Amino acid sequence: MATQLRQPKSLAPMVISWEPLPDDFRLEEKPVENINHPLLAGVLREILEIAGYILPTMLIASNFGLCVTLNNQPIIKAPDWVFVNRVNEVLRERKSYTPNLEGDIPSVVMEFVSNSEGEEYSSKQTHPPGKWFFYEQIIKVPIYIIFYPDGGLLEFYKLENGHYQLKLPDAQGRHWIDSMGLFLDTWQGTKESRTGYWLRWWDEAGNLLPWAVEKVEIERQRAEQERQQKERLIAYLQSQGIDPNNLPPISSN
Repeated sequence: MATQLRQPKSLAPMVISWEPLPDDFRLEEKPVENINHPLLAGVLREILEIAGYILPTMLIASNFGLCVTLNNQPIIKAPDWVFVNRVNEVLRERKSYTPNLEGDIPSVVMEFVSNSEGEEYSSKQTHPPGKWFFYEQIIKVPIYIIFYPDGGLLEFYKLENGHYQLKLPDAQGRHWIDSMGLFLDTWQGTKESRTGYWLRWWDEAGNLLPWAVEKVEIERQRAEQERQQKERLIAYLQSQGIDPNNLPPISSN
């Protein structure tokens, strides 16, 4: 089931081009709206790194400038999290990214909303355009996600027939992202002294992909189980009058 939130008015003529920013163009350095936003974005990448998911040709960034030239004017928007499946050139450092010129259009963009709604829903067409209009009508990002960390609300939009449609989750409450081969959902818990709602990844089989601290704990528990199994085996052998340190060699026949 899909719900279209808004039906935009007829669009004014637009001339979109994918050009590099001028060398003397200064990116606006906007302060982070909320100290939790870098944490939310960081753990999304952390999970993918631990899972061995990230390839050198991918671009995953937060609060990072996406650039387009609209009617001969550079337009830059910085989503809280962005995923690009393939870039043309692997660089050690990027200050911004121009889709089509430098690689694929972003597959996913995310915005984290704190306190009150802002530009995330703006369909403003005049310069500078709103984020909704920018992602939907200019870049045409296939998946746009709006997340409210305080209440755990996740809005998942897919671009269909030129407009974003609100999608319902599956029976497990998750959203499948085909371009990533992963599910996305909210999760409530504590990490890095923050207790609240987070965005987490699940693999195709429905397994939750762990954070670094969780993976360490999983490995610790596995090692402890192996130690206990070894101790039980030693105790059993000793109860049978067998010295575990002098076991007969295993015949290959």
